[in-house]
Amino acid sequence: MIDFASIHSDFPHHQRTIDGTPVVYLDSANTSQKPLAVIEAMREFTVNTYAPINRSAYRLAAAATDAFEEARAKVASFIGAEADNVVFTKNATESLNLFAQGWSRSHLSAGDVVVLTHMEHHANIVPWHMMAEELGIELRWIPLTADGQLDLVDLDSLFDGAKVVSFTAMSNVLGTLNPVREICDRAHAAGAIAMVDACQSVPHSVTDVKSMGADLIAFSGHKMLGPSGIGVLWGTSEILDRLPPLLGGGNMIDEVRLDGFSCAPVPAKFEAGTPPIIEAVGLGAAVDYLSALGMHHVRRHEMELTQYAMTALNDRFGDDVVIHGPSNIEVRGGVLSFAYRDLHPHDVSQILDERNVCVRAGHHCAKPLMKIIGAHATVRASLYLYNTTDDVDTLVDALAGADAIFGL
Repeated sequence: MIDFASIHSDFPHHQRTIDGTPVVYLDSANTSQKPLAVIEAMREFTVNTYAPINRSAYRLAAAATDAFEEARAKVASFIGAEADNVVFTKNATESLNLFAQGWSRSHLSAGDVVVLTHMEHHANIVPWHMMAEELGIELRWIPLTADGQLDLVDLDSLFDGAKVVSFTAMSNVLGTLNPVREICDRAHAAGAIAMVDACQSVPHSVTDVKSMGADLIAFSGHKMLGPSGIGVLWGTSEILDRLPPLLGGGNMIDEVRLDGFSCAPVPAKFEAGTPPIIEAVGLGAAVDYLSALGMHHVRRHEMELTQYAMTALNDRFGDDVVIHGPSNIEVRGGVLSFAYRDLHPHDVSQILDERNVCVRAGHHCAKPLMKIIGAHATVRASLYLYNTTDDVDTLVDALAGADAIFGL
């Protein structure tokens, strides 16, 4: 077993104080902090190995290319995939757009059906709205149950005639863990392609693309201890071969002529221009760090911590706090979006910030979901492997301080 309390020293950010008070970071669903191993790997590569990749033949460039491709192999192994099916993008939003726009323009037409859910992040909504406006495709929506899970009762009718089903593995607002395999299998039975936004799930639990049954998944490096500026699109060989590139230019070509061009094989086909080389090395180091801990241990730690947090908030505040999403810890991750009394979430966030408790207040890039749950915004505290029960206790105590400030 891993002593998660002891890994604080691996994260320079957690050694920082503001006004002499330690910082309690509870915004990892937005972006995660970085361990020293990631920071040093990027520094070492930048100082000693940095060079253009896939172009020059000198030894330094060859070493840089090897480091970049080694990072791809690490990511592939981390999700149970083959390296040639792992595409590096700048973030998950680009990955989702690459598929949504490329597949729609090449394989969909007016009247074709794409199914989404009511809990999607804007990154998995807006691209499809863009394609609906451009091509006339139809969007259908999987609704939610009262406790914030997907309502699958009418799934057969929703999937009838669908060409694509695109959905999140875990809600960044509700923390809901969706039944990915069941949805993918039922999408395939209806003749649809299954695309999974795995941004919130890959950093927190064991991921195996074959077990998921998805055709494609997308996730970002910065939510899993890696740097910003790098994301991943994984897809089956069949889908990636049929998917046209979104960007054209250097490295994605096999041949360029005055009358046209041909694409390089996957993954180069989707990696036009100079890629995020240093960021890929950092993501590879993040994968090494997570793999050494064991993702099953990470998941267990977060389940225990999330249960502790939900119990602590409910015991301390009772009906004054409303935590959105499932109460069953088995079907939720470490995301706690809540309302406290009738205080505005931004006011609550500011009060918590005065105690150096970092949470996010807002709509969390999920405005349709906010309307469905009847909130303009929520306070969101999100937990990760470097958080402890002490962090939760600090959150609870800081929240209690709101009563004195507002005279409640």
